[in-house]
Amino acid sequence: MSSYQNLKVEVKDGICYITINRPDKLNALNRQTVQELGIAIKQAKDDSSVFSVILTGEGPKAFAAGADIKEFMGLSGEQGKEMAKAGQDVFQSIEDCPKPVIAAVNGFALGGGCELAMSCHLRIASENAQFGQPEVNLGLIPGYGGTQRLVRYLGKTKALELTLSAERITAAQALQLGLVNYVVAPDALIAKCVDLLSLIRTKSPFAVGAAIRAVNAYDGTAKGFNAELTEFGKCFTSEDIKEGINAFLEKRKPNFTGR
Repeated sequence: MSSYQNLKVEVKDGICYITINRPDKLNALNRQTVQELGIAIKQAKDDSSVFSVILTGEGPKAFAAGADIKEFMGLSGEQGKEMAKAGQDVFQSIEDCPKPVIAAVNGFALGGGCELAMSCHLRIASENAQFGQPEVNLGLIPGYGGTQRLVRYLGKTKALELTLSAERITAAQALQLGLVNYVVAPDALIAKCVDLLSLIRTKSPFAVGAAIRAVNAYDGTAKGFNAELTEFGKCFTSEDIKEGINAFLEKRKPNFTGR
């Protein structure tokens, strides 16, 4: 793994732990941190020893408390757009990663932090977590995909309410709305992520990647169904499907290889 200034990255037992390491700034996402996230996700994707990723923030207060606002000063419209595009590209690479990525949300996930959590495939929150898109307080809107992913998870009505009001929601409210998968005590957060990934790891890596791509293609039109057809067909070209079927017929656990 590369050396990072704003991240801590460790691979252990097939899981790549990526920790945003700016606790004195509540893990705010400056440009360098976003760029490093893109590099870390690509390395995890390309590392054959990595099955999945846990993304979290250093310390008990924040997953990521938004963007680094000082970097917004003096930007032109075109420069603002370029900054947002860079963030969108990195967050899209997280969503497109064929290996499961879980956001372990400890504390604040606001602005860019909320957008980052939403780009992950799954979200597990500590009881003290808070989510929100407060950009309108600065005369802005979410720019790293938040206006789109918030609608996907919450529906247009609630997404507009949270975006326009800049109100925060608690972990319990996020669970009720379907934004997170589980809420746990802070000291159980990483363990819950590991437990869920351990279950997923017993499945075919080839099929897991195909499922991620198919679900990501959902847009309420035929495009999503066509993507499902494509990924379904690809599964029949894998060694994993042969192993899965044989294991089922032989009443044994499958030994998947991801091929």
